[in-house]
Amino acid sequence: MASHPDLIDACLMLASSTAKTALEKSIDDAVSALQIAETQSEKVVERDAISTASRGLAQFKTTWADGYATHLLAEFRTPHQSAVPAMSAKTTNDGRRPPETALSLVDDLEISQSIESARLLQQMVPQLDQSLPELDKLISAALGLTRVQPDLNPLRPDIFAKCLLDLLYGVAAPPAVTALWIKHLGVPLGRELSRVYERVVNLLELSNVRGVSYAVLTPSTSPTKPATPHGQATPTQPPASDGDQDWRHQGMLQDTPQPDSAVNSQSFEDFLVRGAENDHQALTPAFRAQMRHELTALTAAMDTAPSAHMLLSDPVAHSGYADLGPAAGTLEQTDQYLPVVDRPPRAITLASALNTRVWGRYAAPRQRAIVRTQLKAQAQQVGQVMGLEAVRQLVNHVAQDHRLLAPVRESIVALEPALMRLSMVEPHFFSDEKHPGRQLMERVAQRSFKFNDEFSPEFNTFFKPLTQAFNALNGLKEVNATRFGAALSALENHWSAQDQAEATRQRDMLERMRFAEARQTQADEIAFELSNRTDLDEVPGLVLDFLFGPWSLAMAHARLCDTRNQLDPEGLGGAVPDLLWSAKSHATIKQPAKLIEMIPGLLGKLHSGLQLLGTDPQDSAPFFDGLMQLHQPVLKLRRVKSQRDALASSHSPLSETPSLMDELRATPAAAAPATPDQRRAKASALPWMGKQEMAAAGFEDTLPTDHGELLAHELSDPDPSSAVSALATLGPDTAAPDDGDVSGDTTPHHPAQDIGALADTPYSHALLAAQTTLDALRPGDWVDLYSRQRWLRAQLTWASTKGTLFMFVSHGGQPHSMTKRSCERLIAARLLRPVNTRGVVARALNAVVAQAAQQSDHAKAA
Repeated sequence: MASHPDLIDACLMLASSTAKTALEKSIDDAVSALQIAETQSEKVVERDAISTASRGLAQFKTTWADGYATHLLAEFRTPHQSAVPAMSAKTTNDGRRPPETALSLVDDLEISQSIESARLLQQMVPQLDQSLPELDKLISAALGLTRVQPDLNPLRPDIFAKCLLDLLYGVAAPPAVTALWIKHLGVPLGRELSRVYERVVNLLELSNVRGVSYAVLTPSTSPTKPATPHGQATPTQPPASDGDQDWRHQGMLQDTPQPDSAVNSQSFEDFLVRGAENDHQALTPAFRAQMRHELTALTAAMDTAPSAHMLLSDPVAHSGYADLGPAAGTLEQTDQYLPVVDRPPRAITLASALNTRVWGRYAAPRQRAIVRTQLKAQAQQVGQVMGLEAVRQLVNHVAQDHRLLAPVRESIVALEPALMRLSMVEPHFFSDEKHPGRQLMERVAQRSFKFNDEFSPEFNTFFKPLTQAFNALNGLKEVNATRFGAALSALENHWSAQDQAEATRQRDMLERMRFAEARQTQADEIAFELSNRTDLDEVPGLVLDFLFGPWSLAMAHARLCDTRNQLDPEGLGGAVPDLLWSAKSHATIKQPAKLIEMIPGLLGKLHSGLQLLGTDPQDSAPFFDGLMQLHQPVLKLRRVKSQRDALASSHSPLSETPSLMDELRATPAAAAPATPDQRRAKASALPWMGKQEMAAAGFEDTLPTDHGELLAHELSDPDPSSAVSALATLGPDTAAPDDGDVSGDTTPHHPAQDIGALADTPYSHALLAAQTTLDALRPGDWVDLYSRQRWLRAQLTWASTKGTLFMFVSHGGQPHSMTKRSCERLIAARLLRPVNTRGVVARALNAVVAQAAQQSDHAKAA
C-alpha cells in the first residue's frame, strides 16, 4: 500500500494549528474546575494552592497556547517510543558517573515526571475512545501500512501529553501546583483532542483514504508482552483468556481458519444485521473439541490479579475500588473529593476485576471467562455461539460507556454470566427492544442517570438492590425471558416505591407552575380587553400600569379559583370603572362628594384583590401612594371649603386661602399622563409568581427572589463584555466555616466570580451556543447543575409554553427554577451541563454491528 507523505504533513499541520485553541479551551475548563474546587475546600493551605494554580493557568494561558502548536509540530516529526520519559543513562556528558546523591535526585525527578505523564494520559485516553481508533486506521493507511499500528501514529495522544508537560515543567511552579494543573487539564484536553482528531479524520476521508483494519489476536497468537495504548506503561495486566485480548481487539471473531467454517466474522455480521440463515446449523465436533480444550486450560489456570483496580474491602463503599497509581504497589488517593464533573472516568472492560464483596465469584474475570467457554463447549448450533459472542461484545461496549458511573458499568460486566446463559436460549434477544433481557440493562442504565456521584448515599440506595438482583440472576443455572422480566419488575416496583413521595411533591410543584402560567395567560387576555375600554382617556400611566399588571392578575386568579361559575368573581371587575373615574382629576373635582364616598370601598376592594395573589403590601405601596396623590385635590378642596365655612362664621380674614388654592392647583407627580406605550397592554414573557410561589419553585438557587428584579433582569439587555455580570443572577452561596482560617475573610466565594469559561470567547457567541443547547432540551432530560456549591444531577420536568421558564428537579424532589436567560447563562458558563442519556444498549449494539461490518470487509478483502 502506497504512502502519502504530503497528506500526512497536511494532517500534522492541521493538528498543530487547531491544538492552540484546544489548549486554550482546556485551560478555561481547568480554571473553572479549580475555582469550584476552591469553594469546596475546607483547608486554608489547600485553598491557597488551588487559588495559586488557578491564577497560574490564567497567567500562562496565552504563552502556552502560542508555543503549543510549534512545539507539537516539531514533536510530530520526531520519532518517539513512549510518552513516559525514559530513564537517562547514569553518566554525565563527559562520560563520568555522577555522584550517587545527584543521580538519586535525577532519578527521582524522572520517576515523578513519568508518573505524572502516565496520570495525564490516563485521564486523556478515555475521552478518545470514539475518535482515536478511527484516526489510527486512517493514519496507518496514509503511512502505507497494511495493518493498524497505533505506535506509528505521529498524532498519538502521548505526544500531546508530552508537549503539555514540557510547558508545565518549564515554569518554576511548586510541585503541588503543577500536580493540580495536570489533574485538572487531563480530561478537558482529552475532550478537545477528540475534536482535533475528528477534524483530521475528516481531512483524510475527504482525501479518499480508506482505513486499514486492526490485526486480530487469538489466544494462541497473542503477544508475550501485551501492548498498551500508545506505548504507555500501566499496572500489571492479567493474561487474556478466551479472547480477552488487548482493548483494541476485544470481542472480535478470529479471521484465521477455524474448526468450524460457519463461525467467522462474515457470518457474525449476517447474524447481527440480517439474522443468519445458518443459525440452526450444527457445530462440528472439531469446534466443540477445541472449546473443551480451551475450557480445560482455562480451568487449570490460576486466578489473575486485578488488572486496573484494587479492592478496598469496604462493603459499604459503593464501588469498592480505587484507581491504582502508576507507582507499583501503591494506591492513588480516591477521586471522591473531586467535583463530580471533574473526576476522570475509570477504565472498565471485560478483563476488569470487580469487588468480590459485591459480586462474589464472578468478580474475577477468569470465572466469567470459564462460564463463557463452558457455554461455548455446550453449544449445539452456530446461532448459540454467535449469540454468546454478541453478548460478550455488547457487554464490553456498555462497560466502556463513560456516561455511566463506574459501578453501573461494573454491574453490567458482572451480569455477563446470566446474559450468556440467556443467549443460549434466545440468541437474538438483544436485538428486540422489548425483550426483558435488553430492557433490564437499559432501564438500569437510565435509572442510574439520576445520580452523578457513586460515593453518595443516594446512589448506594439505588445500587444495593441492583447488586442483589444481578447476583440472583447469576446464581441461576438456567435463565429465560421470564426470569429477567421478574427481576426487572422487582426493581421497577422498588423504584416506584422510592419515587412516590418525590412524585407527590413534584406534582404539587408542577400544578403551581401550570397554574401560574394559566393565570398569566388569562391575565394577558384581561389586560387586552381592558386596554380597549373607551374610558381610558386622561387616565394617568400609574393607574394603567396597575390595571394591566397586578389587577389583571388578581382578576385572573379569582376566575381560575372560582367554583361557582360567576361572571365577576370577588367583584374585582366592578372596581375597574370606579378606579378609572377616581384617577381623573377633572371629573372628581366636580363631584368631590362622590369620590369621598367612593374611596373607602375602592381601597378595600383593591387591597382584598391583591391579597388573593399573596403579594407583600410593601410591593404595592408605591401605587397606593400615587393613588392618594391623585385624590389629594378633592381632599384639599374639602379642607378649603371647611376653612371657608369656619372663617365665614367667625368673620376672620381669608389670608390663608390663596396659599391653599395654589396648592390645590398644583399637579401631583402621579398624575403624569399615560404614554402611548402604557396605553397598550402587552403579553408578559414570564408568568408572574409571588415570593412564596417562587421560593417553593426553587428560584432562590438561581434568581433574585424579588419579582421586580426578575422582570427587570429578564427585559434588560446584558452587558456582552462581562461574563461575571452575565452570571449576576446566580443565587448566594454559603461558605462552610473553616476553623483553621484566621484571616477573618468570611466573604463567600462563587464560581461566577472570576469565571474563566467565557474569557476567550465573545459573550454573544457563547450565548448563541447556549441557546442552541437549551433549545435541544426536553422534559425528562438530565443535566448536571451547580447549585449551592454542589454539582447536582437534575431533571428538566417542566418548561413553560412560551419556553421562557424552566423547572429542574434534583434528588429528593428539590426544585430549581429559572428563566430562559438565566438558563442560557448557566450553560454558557458551564454551570449547567446537559447529560447525554440516549439509548445505552442501542448505542453499544450499533458499535458491535459497525465493528463486525468492518471486520467482515477486511476478511472479504483478504
